[in-house]
Amino acid sequence: MLLLVSIERIGIVGGGIVGLALARWITENRPGARVTVLEKEDRVAAHQTGHNSGVVHAGLYYRPGSLKATLCRRGVGLLRDYCAERGLPYEELGKVLVANDSDDSARLDDIEEKAKANGVPGVRRLGPEGLRELEPYVVGVDGLHSPHTAVTDFVAVAESLADDVRRAGGRVRLSTPVIAMRQDAGAAEVLTGDPRGERVKRRFDTLIVCGGLHGDRLARMAGAPRDPRIVAFRGQYHELVPERRHLVNGLVYPVPDPRYPFLGVHLTRHVHGEVMAGPNAILATAREGYRGTDVRRRDLADTLSWPGFWRLARQHWTVGAREMAVSASRAVFAHEARKLIPEITAADLHAAPAGVRAQALTRKGELLDDFAVDTQDRVVCVRNAPSPAATSALAIAEYLGEKVLPTR
Repeated sequence: MLLLVSIERIGIVGGGIVGLALARWITENRPGARVTVLEKEDRVAAHQTGHNSGVVHAGLYYRPGSLKATLCRRGVGLLRDYCAERGLPYEELGKVLVANDSDDSARLDDIEEKAKANGVPGVRRLGPEGLRELEPYVVGVDGLHSPHTAVTDFVAVAESLADDVRRAGGRVRLSTPVIAMRQDAGAAEVLTGDPRGERVKRRFDTLIVCGGLHGDRLARMAGAPRDPRIVAFRGQYHELVPERRHLVNGLVYPVPDPRYPFLGVHLTRHVHGEVMAGPNAILATAREGYRGTDVRRRDLADTLSWPGFWRLARQHWTVGAREMAVSASRAVFAHEARKLIPEITAADLHAAPAGVRAQALTRKGELLDDFAVDTQDRVVCVRNAPSPAATSALAIAEYLGEKVLPTR
């Protein structure tokens, strides 16, 4: 008797760390599935994955019970084990949050409670002397230490995940942008570009959109609502000159303001030895605008025509103006860094490549605080996956695979 094996065709749009982690999960857990990753750039990890701080977040800030909290904590363990198995860099340098006044100390109380509720190990409070023991050049009235916060090379992780997918028989199609998308009773069909300049139709039983900076546009192609919209924020980094790297042992952060999803200027020692300051956060004038001079009319029009942007701007314009000043001036950037380490001067910094963060913003002007996923028939859309998505990528993949993807 001849048995016919049905091959499940699964497409993933986006070759960042989340899309690649999901592709790997599918190859390991969905026997008979044929996985194809569609990436518009000529390499994986070209955008958010390749332009972040490299920090493996421990889960200090996130609302207990949220997807961010649960998937971050699960993701840390999975990522640590994966890096060990593959010989990828992973260093637990530890992080200190530095309080400069009583208001910061009160916020640390809340962060400490969240960290303990989320099961973050080893978190402890520090006084001024405790801060100096860990970071001799830091000055603060209070602090919180997370000893297991780590750093890694997320580009190397993403490239390794892509290799895993290929070895398992999956496909990673580079230089293959999605141009259009439609669904019928039998499949989700996408029209893609081709490295040779041709257009190719591809049909999948299930399509998962992990489009990052273009996630909302891809979701709309699938018939998803316009709300929320992605608004891009550019984060400017500076690097400490080599002779001043001794000022930072690990990761040094300010106490974040809970009203904003951005952490403010902080200092991070990377796995390759460099020490980065930043990022700040200003509105990007292009979704892939890594330079201040990068402007794309369509991207800017999408942002400025969105009612939620103007509601957000009216509420927080003073913060936006301050962030623009920090981005425009190395002296002002150094001033922000001196709130953590008073010895830093503008001469200690030189400009480093910027990053761009995809942040979902509702029509009401609310920044989505949690990861967000919705489903449109055969298309699953990751609508919001900002930090700590890189840390959480292997756990996000597990969650999507077990909880969201349709079973056959």
